[in-house]
Amino acid sequence: MNSRTLMLISLSLIFGLGAALLANNWLSARLNANADDNLQSVVVATVEIPFGQMIEAQHVTLVRMPKDTVPGDAFEATDKVVGRIATFAMLSGDIVRGARLAEHLGGSTLASLIERDKRAISVRVDDVVGVGGFLLPGNRVDVLATKKTSGNSGDAKSETILEDLRVLAVDQTASTDKTQPVVVRAVTLEMSADEAEILVKAQTEGKLQLALRNPLDGQKKPLAVKPVVAQPLAAVEPPPAPVPVKKLRQRSGTGAGVTVIRGTKVELAKAQM
Repeated sequence: MNSRTLMLISLSLIFGLGAALLANNWLSARLNANADDNLQSVVVATVEIPFGQMIEAQHVTLVRMPKDTVPGDAFEATDKVVGRIATFAMLSGDIVRGARLAEHLGGSTLASLIERDKRAISVRVDDVVGVGGFLLPGNRVDVLATKKTSGNSGDAKSETILEDLRVLAVDQTASTDKTQPVVVRAVTLEMSADEAEILVKAQTEGKLQLALRNPLDGQKKPLAVKPVVAQPLAAVEPPPAPVPVKKLRQRSGTGAGVTVIRGTKVELAKAQM
């Protein structure tokens, strides 16, 4: 093998290595560019955040996720979620979403959990009414009312007056371990203003019982609304007919006169001849 052949082989190896290095660099740059363009910073929970908990800086962190997997109400910075109240329980690794947070505008934490068009009503309960101690914040319940019927037989009537109400707090606690039963004395429920009136009225008429619902069961019957009966309009009397005016001409020795009769009043007016 002469020197010319060795030179050609050496040049071929050099050019091949150079082409491989250029291709590798171009491919790496292309992949890195695509990865950066397709990723987005998202705030996720680093610990379990219970219902009603105010989010602190150590509860969340930033991770990079593909843009097509990020919900529309996700956050890109941790400072946007710190200080807010969790309206739903979140597990470690869950994406922190705006639909699961409420602004803490001062006052108690419970006030921040109430929706804009809702009210919070507390119901005094015992161990039986509190579903054996397993009624906890975030649960959904129905309210049953029992009242005695008229008569001395002692019969009672029970019916479901409210459905699918959210439990905001149990015994003044908005966050509780969801695995252990707790004996409670009061339960705070979230409801509309109309539902609050129904509940307060039922409390004065009889006893209340709470029924725990499956969180996946969202069916409820519409709230009974009393029909509005239109009252007949009062009969309007027609206006009185105008009093006829009679004019009688009279003549006297001194001149002519006109007698004007208005109802029961008679007037004599002189007329110029």
